[in-house]
Amino acid sequence: MATTLNATILCPACGAAAVITMPTDRCVFFYECGNCRTVLRPLAGDCCVFCSYGNTRCPSMQEGSDGPEGATV
Repeated sequence: MATTLNATILCPACGAAAVITMPTDRCVFFYECGNCRTVLRPLAGDCCVFCSYGNTRCPSMQEGSDGPEGATV
């Protein structure tokens, strides 16, 4: 199955949605909402903001790994 690279992040503070292209070489630990400027961080147990607030898991989780080699989460 092909890896999905686009995800919609939903801000829990204001409800704004943004379509973001997920990187394949690193985890994204912070994301600033373009609407309310709230900085999102992964929830406990998630590796990145896409896994916590996106409509799809990050590429590394889709592929069944713990994240890119050497990733800092």
